[in-house]
Amino acid sequence: MKTAIYSAAAALTLAVAPAAHAQSTDNGWTGPFVGVQGGWEQNSVRNPNNAISITPLTQKSDTGTLGVYTGYDKEVAPRIVVGAQAELNFPIDSRFGNGVASINPKRSVDLSLRAGYLVQPKTLVYVRGGYSNGLYGTDVGPAIHTSTDRNGWLLGGGVERKLTQKVSARVEYRYTDLSEGNGKFDRHQVLLGVSYRF
Repeated sequence: MKTAIYSAAAALTLAVAPAAHAQSTDNGWTGPFVGVQGGWEQNSVRNPNNAISITPLTQKSDTGTLGVYTGYDKEVAPRIVVGAQAELNFPIDSRFGNGVASINPKRSVDLSLRAGYLVQPKTLVYVRGGYSNGLYGTDVGPAIHTSTDRNGWLLGGGVERKLTQKVSARVEYRYTDLSEGNGKFDRHQVLLGVSYRF
């Protein structure tokens, strides 16, 4: 009987020890989160394809953007955090053109992964990469009006800082390439976000 008790105690100790160690090194970044973000966005195009033909436009346009996001982070090792995120963003008053053709960014959906390093227990420096889909309205002359879903990739990085155990703030730069065919269509963003962690 004593042997069984000692064996059970030893097994319990072995099971609890890794969990206790993980708890001692966990900086509270593991778990789901939601957030809001906003910032600056620049769309840069050079004769991009649309749903019918080519848009005769070479121009850059600066605007603001607002969005929401949700995701999940996990501290996979001491100071190492990885995560996944889905988001929906809406440019603000973003139509631009040259009198012959115009483009109107309407919304973007981004799905991305990130990996970061905790330079301090409350400060995460990270890189991000993933998929982006943008919906754009295009007008060419008086007769051509189309809406085009553009698919591409994004790459960026940023810094996130915990303000409380549940709330964090971040700043992030992001480059997105939505080019198709011979045309150019890319996007630069600087985003400020506030997250709530569950």
